[in-house]
Amino acid sequence: MTRPQTIQIFLPDGSPTSIREAEITNRLVKAILFPRNKMQEVAKREMVHFTGIYFLFGTTEDGAKPLVYIGEGEDCFKRIQSHNRNKDFWTHCVIISTKTDEYTKTDGKYLEHHCLLKAVEIGRYELDNDTGSKKPSISESREYDLLDNFETAKILIATLGYPIFEEKRKSTAKKDVLICQGKTSKAEGQLVDDGFLVYKGGKCALKETPSAPSWIRNLRLKLWEQKILIEEGNLLVFKEDYIFNSPSAAAATIKGRASNGWTSWKDKDGKTLDELKRK
Repeated sequence: MTRPQTIQIFLPDGSPTSIREAEITNRLVKAILFPRNKMQEVAKREMVHFTGIYFLFGTTEDGAKPLVYIGEGEDCFKRIQSHNRNKDFWTHCVIISTKTDEYTKTDGKYLEHHCLLKAVEIGRYELDNDTGSKKPSISESREYDLLDNFETAKILIATLGYPIFEEKRKSTAKKDVLICQGKTSKAEGQLVDDGFLVYKGGKCALKETPSAPSWIRNLRLKLWEQKILIEEGNLLVFKEDYIFNSPSAAAATIKGRASNGWTSWKDKDGKTLDELKRK
């Protein structure tokens, strides 16, 4: 159950696209986001040198799915400096710590372990981490404290533009369910806050049409490589819910050709998404 939240965002240099610090004022946890080109400037912020966890965000080479590396450090900035030399993919970093540097090394290890598990479970981002993280020995009471901290961190990270831990929420209302259908393909889905969600079990054309743009071929190939699409008989089938960045990308993937998602997706009465949401 979600509830209303008030989040305070501070812009140290006044730019909304530069360094941003976010907090829920009555909570211990705080987040700071910075673009990679602001490494020197952000080094002056005390919080980046605290013990905590950090997230390096970017995209896969083909852009099919966002990519993240999750780590921990007693001085997060020192670890990020190393990644700045060795990792190419990332463009932005988010550090999660406490306002008064209260985390221990063990706390950071536990949060890293939990974040990796949740990121895999939810499946919105592809992980750049080579190996998993071992759960450290920690008291039961401290574990529940850190799980509460995680819930705050989850909200802050999503507010800063990276909903890595947000569930792929489906509306339970039948009126929100839309259908996209081709000659052999058929899938259900719905428009959600961050794109278009296609439901598990949706059926796609096995092959693209000769005129299909290369981006459609590349996207479908990537989804197949990630086992989000699995070949079954003469079709490709969604093995999990998947969020596309637009209704048209979803429709094109299903039909295997260029397709206007605003007219391809229809409700049970035949009304298009365009009629339902834009008129």
